[in-house]
Amino acid sequence: MNKVLKAGLLATLIGAAIQPAFAENEELHLALQPGISYLPLVLLQHNNLIEQEAKAAGLGDVKITWNKFAGGNVMNEALLSGSLDIGVGGLPPAITLWAKTKGQVKLISAVSGTPLLLVTNNPAVKSIDDLTDKDRIALPAAKVSTQAVLLQMAAAQKYGIDKANKFDPITVTLSHPDAVAALSSNNGGVNSHFSGPPFQYQELKQAGVHSILDSYDVLGIESTHSVLYTTQKFRDDNPKLYGAFLKALDKTIEKINQDKHAAAAEYVKYSKDAGNADDVYKIITEKHVKFTTTPTGSVKFADFMYQVGSVKQKVNKWQDLYFPEIHSKSGS
Repeated sequence: MNKVLKAGLLATLIGAAIQPAFAENEELHLALQPGISYLPLVLLQHNNLIEQEAKAAGLGDVKITWNKFAGGNVMNEALLSGSLDIGVGGLPPAITLWAKTKGQVKLISAVSGTPLLLVTNNPAVKSIDDLTDKDRIALPAAKVSTQAVLLQMAAAQKYGIDKANKFDPITVTLSHPDAVAALSSNNGGVNSHFSGPPFQYQELKQAGVHSILDSYDVLGIESTHSVLYTTQKFRDDNPKLYGAFLKALDKTIEKINQDKHAAAAEYVKYSKDAGNADDVYKIITEKHVKFTTTPTGSVKFADFMYQVGSVKQKVNKWQDLYFPEIHSKSGS
C-alpha cells in the first residue's frame, strides 16, 4: 500500500474514532389514557422504572414526559407529527394507523386484555336488537374506536356485513369519564355507554343500568384491549431507549401479576378514576382480565376492518402488525 493510501486510511480511521456516537433521545414522550386497562402505564409513570432501565442501558438521565389523552385521534396526530414517541390505545385505532402509514407505524406489544361492556339505562333495551334512533351510545371515538368497531362487528354478525354501520348514527364521541357523568344525568340524550373497566362497573352500580353486549361474546375469544405503538423512525433512531422501555414494561407487568393487591393499592393512589382498592382488586383478578405483552385478537380485528373497507391493507399474520421483539410470543 503506498504512502498516500496509508495516510488516507489512517485519517479515515482516526476520523471515525473521534466522531461522536449517534445520540438517542434524551426525552421520551409517552401517552396515557384513563382506565384500568392502562394500569401498567400508571405504575410505570410513578415508579420510575423507565428512567432506571434507560440509565442501565448507558443513556444517562432520560426525561419521561407523560401526555394524557381521552381518545385516539388527537394522540395519533401527535405521534405522526413527532411530538409523541409512543402511543397507547385499542387495537382498531392502532391497526388503522398501521394501514394508513403503510407499516411506518407498528405495534410494540399488548398491555392488557379486558372485556368491554355496552351498558344502558333504557329499560326497553334488553339487547342491541332493541336499540332505536332515540338512543345515544357514548364511546371514545365514533366509527374508529375499539368500541365502535366492536359494535360494527356485532351488527354484522346479527344483520349481515352490509349492515355493519347500522348503529354508527346513534353513537357519540365522549371520553369515558364524561360519558359516565352523561349517563347518570341523561345529559345530551346519552342513555348508553360502551367502555371498559372501571367505568362500566361504576355504571352497573347505578339503578336501572344493565349490560346488553360483551366484547368477548362478539369476538368469541379473549382479546387484547390496549396496545402500544410507535413509528419505525423512533425505534430505528432509539434502539437502546426502545429496549429500556420494553424491559421496564415487562418488569411492571410481572410485578402486577405477582401481587395484585399491591397493584390495586398503587393504582388507587395514583389514578383519579380508580374508586377504592377492593373494587380495583376485584376487577383485575377477574378470570378474563389479563396483563400481558402477548397480543390476542389482532388478526380478527384486522380481517373485519379489511372486509368492511375501513383499512386497505390485509394482514396475513399477526406479526405483520408488530415490531419483531415480540414475534416469538404465542400471539394472534
